[in-house]
Amino acid sequence: MAIRDVLMRQDLALTPSEEKIVRLLLTDYPGAGLGSASSLARRAGVSDPTVVRLAVKLGYEGYPDFQAKLLAEVEARLHSPLLMMEAKRPSGSEDNPILAYLASVNEAMGKAAGITPLTTYDRTARLIMEAKGEVVLVGGRFSRHVAGMFAGYLLQFRPNVREIGVLSSQSFDILADLGRKDVLVVFDYRRYQLDVVSFARQAAARDVRIVLFTDQWLSPVAEFAETTIVSPLEVASPYDTLAPAIAQMEALTAHILSTLGDDGRARIERLEEVRHANAVTLDNEPAQDGARTTPGPKSSRQDRRS
Repeated sequence: MAIRDVLMRQDLALTPSEEKIVRLLLTDYPGAGLGSASSLARRAGVSDPTVVRLAVKLGYEGYPDFQAKLLAEVEARLHSPLLMMEAKRPSGSEDNPILAYLASVNEAMGKAAGITPLTTYDRTARLIMEAKGEVVLVGGRFSRHVAGMFAGYLLQFRPNVREIGVLSSQSFDILADLGRKDVLVVFDYRRYQLDVVSFARQAAARDVRIVLFTDQWLSPVAEFAETTIVSPLEVASPYDTLAPAIAQMEALTAHILSTLGDDGRARIERLEEVRHANAVTLDNEPAQDGARTTPGPKSSRQDRRS
């Protein structure tokens, strides 16, 4: 099994410090694991013994054994004919900026699947759904729209969800009511927004638990976040892409949905009843003469009679 696959194993029970090491190894793979244990520990912000314990937990005799396996894997890849063929394969999209961009987004999406340990998603889902107080969401100039989408999903699963939207001086007053029972979900990607970082830092000082969505260079919020989900941003454009970030947010939503019990399902059913009573969506409009009012292929008059 490749070391990347070992790091992504779902059955790993990682401590927060071990999770930081795994995230770094996946983000800078394989480079982060090619230095000394002390270097890896320093970059991850953990102790040297934590690195050694993680290597043993992953099934290696120690960090030297882990590093030897990693070096062997790198050497094998460097001499792989398949790798050389892939590197030299023409993309077929060089002359079309649209296809080149979409291809680069597709590549970023592929990287997103292997850059954050699956255990991080599980830990994040539990943090959000088990919060006894509020779940507050905040983001930057563009990423706040992803925060808003996530808030829309979460409102279907649990009460006490608040999306801040554009941060203002009055928004900071919310901090007065937040504490250790609450969770703050932060979306912050380079160039990192000062007011978002400041809000998160002050929330952490009040013992609010922090969930962070960010890029591989890590927002300053990562210093005090309890869990961090990392997204690649670079594509064939001067602008970074948020497509992988949206996909990760929706993947977390799918994971939460898969864990919902009867209470969660009952809440969704109540919400549907309210929406139906208020004709919120097109499928709630009364049909006229048996005509279908929802989007999609329409049957012929003869089909409707049969």
